[in-house]
Amino acid sequence: MDIDTESLPAFARGCAVLGSGGGGPVTIARAAALQALEDHGPVRVVQPADLDPGLLVMPVGTAGSSAVMSERVGGTEEPVHLRGKIEELYGTRVGALMASEIGGANGCLAVAWAARLGLPLVNADGMSRAFPGMDQTIMQLRGIAPTPAVVCDERGRTVVIDHVTGRWLERLVRGALEAFGGQVATSEYVLRGHQVATSTALGSVTRALRLGTELPDPLITGKIAEAADGILVEGLGADQGRLVRIEAGSEFLAVLEDGRALACVPDVIALVDTRTAEVVQAEQVRYGLRVSVLRLECDPAWYTPAGLRLAGPAAFGLPEISPSSPSGTPCRTGTPTSGTGVAS
Repeated sequence: MDIDTESLPAFARGCAVLGSGGGGPVTIARAAALQALEDHGPVRVVQPADLDPGLLVMPVGTAGSSAVMSERVGGTEEPVHLRGKIEELYGTRVGALMASEIGGANGCLAVAWAARLGLPLVNADGMSRAFPGMDQTIMQLRGIAPTPAVVCDERGRTVVIDHVTGRWLERLVRGALEAFGGQVATSEYVLRGHQVATSTALGSVTRALRLGTELPDPLITGKIAEAADGILVEGLGADQGRLVRIEAGSEFLAVLEDGRALACVPDVIALVDTRTAEVVQAEQVRYGLRVSVLRLECDPAWYTPAGLRLAGPAAFGLPEISPSSPSGTPCRTGTPTSGTGVAS
């Protein structure tokens, strides 16, 4: 399977849905991917099971402010600098790219950078959605080492971070963002081919493509009745008389109705403008907007006790909400953990 200029719009829309209201603006990343595909041709999508066991797989993405990304487009050389340093650190050639997170802009940037480097893109990612923390990955849950990690900009200014936990990686990268002007390209949790099938969210690329054309039925369709102090959605049409509250940070975190959680992180929660069919980011919510509110399940790893400790409601300041697994079984939350494994 390939991603080309014809399939890119559906893929980008699916990435926007999986952003759960965050993950950065897809519009700019989609334009970057379109240019790269036009310049270099389609990107081949490969299955984790087909990877050579020793192949070096480089997760890629960006970190920083969505507002900065909207104003500072960046360049085309970031993936070249990332690959060069990763190959130097690991002593072997990078054989494939993988999106660090499929949700939001990083899913599209992975396509753009795979096209520019002439490398295949693995049908997987680190999150199965977008999360704000660099350590909120399935690789972290599976004990894959987050470092050596590389951050750089379009001019090739590069920082290597090593010998730290996922939580410390997050702290150090956030600390470096000011010097880099608020945005960096990153590669962390580098994998070998034999680790991908058991340490990532599988099928992410094909899921995004499918969601670009086939969305689930909404939890509610209505209008934004309050956007200043929390988000309230007032039902319209068949949902007349219903009122739900959406908890949000940089992503949508929970949907509540009459004190009951209809959805909560790690679920993917997406708002779609019913007039334009565009996916609405958390920062774009405004009074009067007509929306459909969607819920999608995340990768099963996030509904385990360890997954919920790292990226469940309590990790986002909502300890009073009790999430359920995909099977409906209540799950407990607790304190986030750190992985210490090594990609070897």
